[in-house]
Amino acid sequence: MRMNPVLKTLLSVAAVSAMLGAATVGAQTAPATGQMPAATGGAAATTGTALSKADQKILMDMAAGNMAEIEIAKLADSKSQNDQVKTYARQMIDDHTKALTEIQQLASTKAVTLPTALDKKHQAMADKLGALSGDAFDKAYMRQAGVDDHKKMHGMLNSAQKKAKDPDIKALAARLQPTVEQHLKAAQQMKPGKAADTKGKAPAAAGASTS
Repeated sequence: MRMNPVLKTLLSVAAVSAMLGAATVGAQTAPATGQMPAATGGAAATTGTALSKADQKILMDMAAGNMAEIEIAKLADSKSQNDQVKTYARQMIDDHTKALTEIQQLASTKAVTLPTALDKKHQAMADKLGALSGDAFDKAYMRQAGVDDHKKMHGMLNSAQKKAKDPDIKALAARLQPTVEQHLKAAQQMKPGKAADTKGKAPAAAGASTS
């Protein structure tokens, strides 16, 4: 009977030691187990998102073109007094915002950093348009942003489908192209007062041949 307290104490110490040992082993093994998937996942993500410089440039050019259409269309929506031009501009804002969102989402998965401001060419265009008003503004906007830029974007998307190595970029370019064709045709056909002249009509034939 006198030994029982001692035995109980020994047993208690042994139990506590065993618990502490188990906790120590768990603490040592848990980080190692947690670290492996993180390292593996990181390697997989890097490999999966690698793009050639040419494909990265295609994505950045697509983003720049859509950003320009959005910003210049916002200018048209605020400056123009022509209902046709304002309606067209608002459609550009909606459609190109959707397109830019798709481009940004793809760029994110491919680890590509896109531009966040207009390039020099489009900034210069926006500045020149900003100094115009009335029919002069409408004419310049529809010719430059409506016809010229959409022709360039149409050609860029055609080129992307042929030259891009990444299948996701090819697919995105193919999805965006029909909308750009619609924008181009609408701009070529629009005649808001004096906003369309012989220079504005000339691209229509070229646009018809490319679609």
